[in-house]
Amino acid sequence: MSGALSAFAPIWVLTGLGYLLSRFAVLGERADQVLTKLAFNVAMPAVLFSTLIDTPFSALLNRGLIAFGSSTVLAGLAGALLSRWVFRRKLAEWAISGTAACYVNAANLGIPVALQVLGDSSFIVTVLLFQTLFMMPSLLTLLESDARRSGVPRWRALVLLPVRNPVIAASLLGVLVGSTGIHLPDLLLQPIHTLGGAGVATALLVLGMSLNAGRSGPAEATPGRRWETATVVGLKLIGQPAIALAVGLAFSVPGPALFAAVVCSALPTAQNVFIATSQYAIDTRFVRDCVLISTLLSMATLSLIAWLLGGGVLP
Repeated sequence: MSGALSAFAPIWVLTGLGYLLSRFAVLGERADQVLTKLAFNVAMPAVLFSTLIDTPFSALLNRGLIAFGSSTVLAGLAGALLSRWVFRRKLAEWAISGTAACYVNAANLGIPVALQVLGDSSFIVTVLLFQTLFMMPSLLTLLESDARRSGVPRWRALVLLPVRNPVIAASLLGVLVGSTGIHLPDLLLQPIHTLGGAGVATALLVLGMSLNAGRSGPAEATPGRRWETATVVGLKLIGQPAIALAVGLAFSVPGPALFAAVVCSALPTAQNVFIATSQYAIDTRFVRDCVLISTLLSMATLSLIAWLLGGGVLP
């Protein structure tokens, strides 16, 4: 339990600091909007590029990814379908609900949890690659397709998405550099690594700022979203790891790889989903609540999974 608490501590400290900065207007009235743009357009691309240049594409070839990938797809589809047919949301909103139900916090929380619970971070890097190269581009494509762009054909906006969107562009460049073995000069890498060091902290500060109900911002959450939030959090913390376990057992995934897949599937919703939502001016309160509630509850669920499956129970 102490290992899990130490992994969560930076998240709560930085989120709380963000709330205080917004509550007392230390950075000005529009600081949250500026920091959101900074995180989405500069800091997070630097984080992803810095991570991916040291990881070849072949790192995705891990048997545990069968269980994790299946749980991600199935939990995401369940969240999206429930949002569409039960809660009657539009395209961008059900895309966000589906993503919040399966997009795990693999970066700032997944790495310390993996080191504490699994003993190494090799599988979490695979998860990070999977989400960066497949899930985030899919989410952004759906958000783009639902956005109104005057004078720009929708097909053209989607085709140019990898060029226009800094997150996708940085991810593709990182994989290209990492897979080809190109060695970039330190003069170029050092400022990128420095920017990357601020990425997670900036995203958490923005998340904390969103807790200040007095600030102006995007549309307010509707009361009906409380049930949707509970559904998404339940899928994220219970449904996704349960699916990962079932699929792993069905496909005879080795015990250590299956344990890693289940633990990583049980990680809470990533704040990257919140940053993307803020960038496209969708209902940020709903995603904020999914991130915060799942992060808080995952302290208990992750510890329970580690206790139940980590003692040699898996084959």
